[in-house]
Amino acid sequence: MNRMDGIVSGPARLIYRRLLGYAKPYWRPFSASIFGMLIYAATEPLFAAMMQPLLDGSFVDRDIDVVRIMPVLLVALFIVRGGAGFVNTYFLKWVGRRVVADLRREMFEHLMRTPTRYYDNHGSGQILSKFTYNVENVADATTTALTTIVRDGFTVIGLMAYMFYINASLSVIFLLIGPAMAGTIKYATKRFRHHSRRIQDRVGELTHAAQEVIDAHRVVKAFGGQDRERVRFGHVNEKARSLQMKMIATEAASVPLVQFISALAIAVIVYLSTLQGLREGISVGTFMSFVVAMGLLLPPVKRLTSVNSHLQRGIIAAESLFELLDTDTERDTGTRTLGRAAGRVEYRGVGHVYDPEQGPVLEDVNLTIAPGEAVAFVGRSGSGKTTLVSLLPRFYDATYGQILIDGVGVRELTLKGLRDQISLVTQEVVLFNDSVANNIAYGRPGKVDPREIERVADAAHALDFIRALPRGFETPIGDRGVLLSGGQRQRIAIARAMLKDAPVLILDEATSALDTESERHIQAALLELMQHRTTLVIAHRLSTIEHADRIVVIEQGRIVEQGRHLDLLARGGYYARLHRMQFRADPAAA
Repeated sequence: MNRMDGIVSGPARLIYRRLLGYAKPYWRPFSASIFGMLIYAATEPLFAAMMQPLLDGSFVDRDIDVVRIMPVLLVALFIVRGGAGFVNTYFLKWVGRRVVADLRREMFEHLMRTPTRYYDNHGSGQILSKFTYNVENVADATTTALTTIVRDGFTVIGLMAYMFYINASLSVIFLLIGPAMAGTIKYATKRFRHHSRRIQDRVGELTHAAQEVIDAHRVVKAFGGQDRERVRFGHVNEKARSLQMKMIATEAASVPLVQFISALAIAVIVYLSTLQGLREGISVGTFMSFVVAMGLLLPPVKRLTSVNSHLQRGIIAAESLFELLDTDTERDTGTRTLGRAAGRVEYRGVGHVYDPEQGPVLEDVNLTIAPGEAVAFVGRSGSGKTTLVSLLPRFYDATYGQILIDGVGVRELTLKGLRDQISLVTQEVVLFNDSVANNIAYGRPGKVDPREIERVADAAHALDFIRALPRGFETPIGDRGVLLSGGQRQRIAIARAMLKDAPVLILDEATSALDTESERHIQAALLELMQHRTTLVIAHRLSTIEHADRIVVIEQGRIVEQGRHLDLLARGGYYARLHRMQFRADPAAA
């Protein structure tokens, strides 16, 4: 294992040790694989050792017993070798795929507990590359690299031991080339690690660039952006290719250099052994056995040198995965749960800062919302209204102040207990690549009565178009509901919120994707849904919130006005100005 220490050192060794820890639950097949490696490695020096009796007994002494037994022994040796190779390869690959599956599952589960802020700061392409490119490099490090290091490492040790047994003075020449080989490998290792880290970053950029075009293909086509996107993708793609070529060049140069050093040592040994054999009368069989052992050294030395690039890629990939797994998860320190909350919501001196350099987004917000009250939040873009509402389900934790539901601080509640009290309909509708029925039932655990699904679909004015679909409620809606229109997707999302039947409802411009006729129907359905529920509405179109119980105007993170629609218009303040600006820009909305 000294070979491993030479390649993997310092922090990289800790990363690899942590990676191998994922194989611990599978120690039985892992041990079987290691056993297979050792048996396989032992066959190499055994094969070299058989050359001496094979040649001396057959061609020099002409021993008939040796002539008969040696072919059988050779066949038996390669049967053992083949069996050991199968055990080694199969069980180590099995463990490697289990490790990859466990890592993917752990990363996925971790992502579901990761704060919203993490997604704000990391592109989806970078995250996805960890699940694809990076994790496959980890698989390579836990299987191919480990097989090479252990099996070929023991093969080299066994062959060297046998060579020392035959002639120690000649074999010591191999030890003299150690420093030159170690220096070459150390230099290559540093370059492999440097380029591997940069390649992973480029692959993340590559995935992100491709995903952006896939997601926005209509915008790209509509605005004629194909050439621009082609150039942008080509630039990132070329950088990734260039870095890969630097990695390939390092590997291509280091492997033959190490082989040349080994071959030089073998040439010197062959020359000296020939002279020494003439002086000391070394038998033909002994000499050939020594030469065969030296020849068998070259392939494992080559593999041990080339495995360095795979190992370093795997270590850097594992470092990237562990960086994700080590990120903080949402703080779920609450211990309390509520039954069905009455729905009283309070903000007490709440403030929030995303980035200290950019200043606070919210400052000293004090607001009480009574059970069943519908409160609309309006303000210019960037005023803080979305942040204010996002603090309630703890998508973000308020920097200071306190938020309460029914007099209980949201941090005192478990995250599940808190979010069970809240239904959400956002402006950007999120649906899953599943059936209509399963998307509506998403917020209700367990089996849902189809009649309930049909009832809420009817209430959301979605029943007619669902029945017109090829398979009705069982119709797949495609990736993110792409097979439905914008208004249809929005009505499915509203039906989903209706079915959850939570006492607190958050509507982020829930009717923005609907045509005028559908909007009237949905507004009626929402008014029915909002009965006896506390509703927080983020409004961009002021015409949709005129009947709210209260309108809260937010400007630069502070509440500057609140009251009913007609009262605020009569005051002639912020709300009245926003109202005039919007209806002047859109007279049809009046």
